[in-house]
Amino acid sequence: MKLYESSEDYLERILMLSEKNGVVHSVDIARDMNFAKASVSIAMHKLEDNGYIKFKSNGEIVLTDLGMEVAKSVYERHVILTNLFTSIGVSEEQAKIDACKVEHDISQETFDAIKNAVKKGKENE
Repeated sequence: MKLYESSEDYLERILMLSEKNGVVHSVDIARDMNFAKASVSIAMHKLEDNGYIKFKSNGEIVLTDLGMEVAKSVYERHVILTNLFTSIGVSEEQAKIDACKVEHDISQETFDAIKNAVKKGKENE
């Protein structure tokens, strides 16, 4: 199944919230993303149906291995692109916004080249 940008954003947010709070429920995602709880609930059930998340009996949302793989990939792109944009003078707030837009559309080839360039830049500092 091809994931849409919104699904990738949800998975990334679940990862971020679980690292921050330890436990994630639909209401946490809705609050954090400023979305309606009903919209989040529908999205979570689609992600569950496609094997990206599981619900525990207490309603806690847990990433499956597949969901974790996608979430980590999107989050890595977000962090590296944000760092790249701030390193060239973009404000941190704008860099985060732009990274969120770019992280979904950039090819793996281009991202790998950016990642290697950023890594080389840090080694030369």
